[in-house]
Amino acid sequence: MKALIFAAGKGTRLKPFTDHHPKALATVNGVPLLERNIRFLQGFGINDFVINIHHFGDQIVDFLRKNSNFGAKIEISDERGELLETGGGLVFARKFLDFQEDFLIMNADILTDLNVSEFVKYHQEKKDFATLAVSDRNSSRKLLFNSEMVLRGWLNVETGEQRLAEFNKGFKALAFSGIHCINPEIFNKIKRTGKFSIMEEYLDLMHTEQIQGFEHHGILIDVGRPESVLEAEKIFK
Repeated sequence: MKALIFAAGKGTRLKPFTDHHPKALATVNGVPLLERNIRFLQGFGINDFVINIHHFGDQIVDFLRKNSNFGAKIEISDERGELLETGGGLVFARKFLDFQEDFLIMNADILTDLNVSEFVKYHQEKKDFATLAVSDRNSSRKLLFNSEMVLRGWLNVETGEQRLAEFNKGFKALAFSGIHCINPEIFNKIKRTGKFSIMEEYLDLMHTEQIQGFEHHGILIDVGRPESVLEAEKIFK
């Protein structure tokens, strides 16, 4: 299985580090996030990666070269011309991923102990369109799932705004973990072009496609702020 690691973002919440470096090279106990997630996925047998780059992308390319790609096959989806966000970045990387086989997507700034093998097995047993790893944790935005864990909506916790595929019948609100397992058929369904969020497409596609949630209870830290780096350093040695 291939994995796409989103490493293009500007990481503005991690300033001043990201004034001179890409977010994916921020370190937790001396180990860059990108290295941690490559090695994490390698632990589940994934050794074929696509990494998208934009902000200080040359530093990521140099880092991988100096470390011999950590023994992995790595292809670079080069967005240095324009940052395309998650949806646009996925479409831009299509030539590396559209081979009739499911693939994994992971944000470079997520640290987790999610059992990726169980996650992929769940996705493949459901034979669904896309599976999103989710958990019950504090977040300003939640995804809404029915009793079969099928995506039916989105909620802004702070404003109460909702986007629903049907009337909210007591849907379960869970936070997205930044990890997806995708059927490449998605490339034939995405309507947007250019720069856009993949979540916008999911919220459109939930009306016609089966988008499943996989609830996990593991550790998950979004290492997007200096204080979350300190939190991560207590857990990820």
